[in-house]
Amino acid sequence: MSGDAHGDTGMMSNDERLVYMLNQIARNFEAIGHDAAAAATADHVKSFWDPRMKARIHVLAAADPAALSAASAAALAILDAGGTPPHQTPATEFAGAREVGASDAG
Repeated sequence: MSGDAHGDTGMMSNDERLVYMLNQIARNFEAIGHDAAAAATADHVKSFWDPRMKARIHVLAAADPAALSAASAAALAILDAGGTPPHQTPATEFAGAREVGASDAG
């Protein structure tokens, strides 16, 4: 990928940026362990990603599975299996409440 380890995504293609984002989300959850990180990443993608983003990440993952971290790949496997992980973080619980101030920013 064109971006550096510090998050410079300016020269990335849209596809590279999508893979980068998924891996970043999973990396943010790594401290809670692999299985929990995969579930939290799946929850985040299901809760916040646009349907086009969800469809495209599956195409990209099939084309280059090595581009995904282990937790990212596991998260997509959860979603592929039709899994609906329970909300893993307060952020997805809040957004699901449809309260004033809820955000779909991911």
